Amino acid sequence: MSHHELYGRTDSELLWFQRRSFLKAAAAWTAAGGAAGAVAQSRGNVVELTGEVQVNGSRLLPDQTVLTGDRVETGPGANLVFVIGNASFLVRQNSRLVVERGSSLNVASVLRLVTGAVASVWGKGGARQIITPTMTAGIRGTGVYTEVFPQQNHRSYFCNCYGVVDMSAGADAVTSRASYHQAFWGEPQPRNGRMLTPAKAINHTDEELEYLARLVNQRTAWQIAGKKGVKDGKGYMEEKPGQGHPADRPAGS
Repeated sequence: MSHHELYGRTDSELLWFQRRSFLKAAAAWTAAGGAAGAVAQSRGNVVELTGEVQVNGSRLLPDQTVLTGDRVETGPGANLVFVIGNASFLVRQNSRLVVERGSSLNVASVLRLVTGAVASVWGKGGARQIITPTMTAGIRGTGVYTEVFPQQNHRSYFCNCYGVVDMSAGADAVTSRASYHQAFWGEPQPRNGRMLTPAKAINHTDEELEYLARLVNQRTAWQIAGKKGVKDGKGYMEEKPGQGHPADRPAGS
C-alpha cells in the first residue's frame, strides 16, 4: 500500500477499499455496466454504504440513488461510495455536501463541501467546480481529495492528485498541473499575505483514487505512467532543479 500521512484521521478510514463488502460491490457494479448500466436499468448508484447516511434528511438505503441536488450527510463511522455519470465519490464520516446538477440529472457540475472529506474522480466534461468555505477549484478530468476542518475555522484542504485544476482562495489564483499529488490549503485568514498556501499530501491514498477511477472506467496518471513520484504535496513524478509549488511565492507576485 502507498505511503500516506494522517492529519486528524485514522488508518481504518483510509482502508475502505480493502473490505470484502466493497470489493464484492465494486465487482457487481462493473459487471452490471457501471454508471451506464445504472441509468439503463434504473438501479441505484450507491456502490457501498456503511453506517448512518442521510439524503435530504432521510436515511439512505443501499439500493437507493443519490441524485444531483441532494443534500448528503454522513454520521460517525459512516462511509459512502457512489457514482453520478462519469464522476465517482467517496464520502468519509461526519461530512455534509451537495452535488449540484449540471446539464442533465446524471451530470454533476459542482461539489459543494460544507464539512468533512470527499475523494472524487471526474471524467472529462464541461466546466465543473469543487467549492468549500475557503476555496474554489475549477476542475477538468482529474482525481482529487478535499477536506474541510471546522475546528480550524473551516480551513480547507485540496489535493490535485492528477490533472489540471484552477485554484482560487480570496484574491489568490493559480493553475495546478499535477501528475502526482499537488496539495493546497485554503486559509480562512491570510498566512504571510496568502490565502492559498502549499500543503503536504495528507489523509488519502493512491489506492483510493485507483478504485474510484476504476468505477468510472479510468486510470490514474501514475497507473498510466507505470510509476509514482514523491508524495510530498508538490505534484511531480520527478523533482527537477527550480521546481516549486505554485502557491509557494510571495504575496502579490
